[in-house]
Amino acid sequence: MTTVLDTTIRPDLLRGRGALSNHAGRFERQSRVLVDDGWDDGWRAEDATPPALRTEVIHDATRSIISHNKSPDISFDQSINPYRGCEHGCVYCFARPSHAYLGLSPGADFESRLFAKPNAAELLAKELSAPGYVPRVIAMGTNTDPYQPLEKKMRITRSILEVMRDFRNPVAIVTKSPLILRDLDILSEMAEMGLAKAALSVTTLDRKLARAMEPRAGTPARRLQAIRGLADAGIPAGVMFAPAIPALNDHEMEAVLTAAKENGARSAGYVLLRMPFEIKDLFREWLEAEVPGRARHVMALVRSMRGGKDYDSQWNTRMKGTGPYAEMMSARFRMAVKKLGLNQPAKPLSINNFRRPPRIGDQLSLL
Repeated sequence: MTTVLDTTIRPDLLRGRGALSNHAGRFERQSRVLVDDGWDDGWRAEDATPPALRTEVIHDATRSIISHNKSPDISFDQSINPYRGCEHGCVYCFARPSHAYLGLSPGADFESRLFAKPNAAELLAKELSAPGYVPRVIAMGTNTDPYQPLEKKMRITRSILEVMRDFRNPVAIVTKSPLILRDLDILSEMAEMGLAKAALSVTTLDRKLARAMEPRAGTPARRLQAIRGLADAGIPAGVMFAPAIPALNDHEMEAVLTAAKENGARSAGYVLLRMPFEIKDLFREWLEAEVPGRARHVMALVRSMRGGKDYDSQWNTRMKGTGPYAEMMSARFRMAVKKLGLNQPAKPLSINNFRRPPRIGDQLSLL
């Protein structure tokens, strides 16, 4: 008997990954499928379990490191992503479609075929030294996580922070990883000069749900511990409840914000589930496999918050949605923030301390 699967990687190899398939990206002219004609002994359930999919790291030959945007509904206009793709494997990650630009799948490829930028610090120093550079906050963790597992070995994010410390350029970080605590020495020094803040993304307090949605990210408890570690080190810490998914985790909003506050968080934010391009199919596939009894209800509520569609990319509404359910979620968030005393007025990160450190061969000032 011949079996045809709409994927290019055997499902039994995807243990421990977020995506359940590896569909071709939207720019590919051909769509590939996996066919079992019954002759491959590897498909038989009684055989030994095959090894799981391994992560491949490719060096990215980028010539610039600071990305710029003009989006009117986000709080930063420049950012750095040390890695393309993310091994955390969050099935809902809105960055997955970016792998299609590389000729790869937003599915399993996104979390197993990673691109690293080992010369990021060198490129950053060059760009910050340029005469036309205007100091502004640089955001990290806005697309893929700067503290994903690969960072433990490659230390690219740390090298970037060292450059920003030397130039005294402010940085704002969002991550799911307790690995950020490794860099407390740099971040606390920057925080003393008003140059650093960080937030942990906490999607759920349910470890089982987190394991299913975010298989290689830090557990909820360890993320809360990371908030505590940042706060104790004097680094302004916050929490992001993102994504908020109706009928799946949105009922935890108040509990997550409360737990974060108890661990030292000063600020909080939330973002509604976003499903651009290939994400809608990947997420629906995951829902049907992991929570089949709620899948239709979740998608119905999502569409009610997106004007009847799976996703609406309109500025100023794409982060929070529209309609009664979206308004209720927004009201709940505002009430929780007020009750917990989060998001109190605070000094913005400083750009006034920016400097270009002297390089070897530069003439020293006589002043």
